[in-house]
Amino acid sequence: IFSLLIILKTFGTIANSDCKGSTLSQFITIFGDSINHQNMKIKATILALAFSIPLFSCGGQLKSGGNVKLTSLKDSVAYSIGVSIGTNLKRDGLDSINLDVLKAAMAAVLNGDSLQLAQQECQGVIQTYLSQKQKSQGDKNLADGKKFLEENKKKQGVKTTASGLQYLVLKDSSGTVPKPTDTVKVHYHGTLIDGTVFDSSVERGEPVEFPVGQVIKGWTEALQLMHVGAKYRLFIPPDLAYGDRQAGQKIGPNSTLIFDVDLLEVNGKK
Repeated sequence: IFSLLIILKTFGTIANSDCKGSTLSQFITIFGDSINHQNMKIKATILALAFSIPLFSCGGQLKSGGNVKLTSLKDSVAYSIGVSIGTNLKRDGLDSINLDVLKAAMAAVLNGDSLQLAQQECQGVIQTYLSQKQKSQGDKNLADGKKFLEENKKKQGVKTTASGLQYLVLKDSSGTVPKPTDTVKVHYHGTLIDGTVFDSSVERGEPVEFPVGQVIKGWTEALQLMHVGAKYRLFIPPDLAYGDRQAGQKIGPNSTLIFDVDLLEVNGKK
């Protein structure tokens, strides 16, 4: 928080100009990426301020970025800071926050005004908000995935195991079947049920190797059904994938995952 306050004071003249365009909300960019990689306390403090300070009027609604005039280096710096923070907020699913309130919070810090919530309270507000948002998204993903799998298992060729794993044999083979202690080489292409690609060795052009027993449960089970040379499409429910955890930027809590998997080698043997 002290680093944040130093940054705020450094750009005080920008924020205290005449509230044209989005001077305060512009404040946020050069430091956006660094803030995004700091601990939850810094992130929580910034976001909690945005939610907890009363509205600070700068003469109406925020104008779009296209209406802002950048007439100096300071203006460009302010705009750049705003772009960075805005990008991070959007990436973290916080693009619906009240930007006028965000401006008010920043103005309060810059001007040394008293805040309605203490720093620790601000952190709690954000952590609670993010937890609720994650649970809400997780509930939706779980329901969507369940509906998808119920319909998917009725499709021709799709098989369902006792664990709930579904798979479709795209190409069969008679090669070696891996054991949990084996190391395999595979090519894969992973998507969400809406088609969003979250990872793909195929797109990278380089297969990967890993122990069968050290990946998500759905993979461990599926690989032991495959022969070297086979290609399967896997439909993995959340409890066999990452459960209620967020896994990277694209895999939300309780996501159902789809993988096309080519089993290339087992223990270095094709």
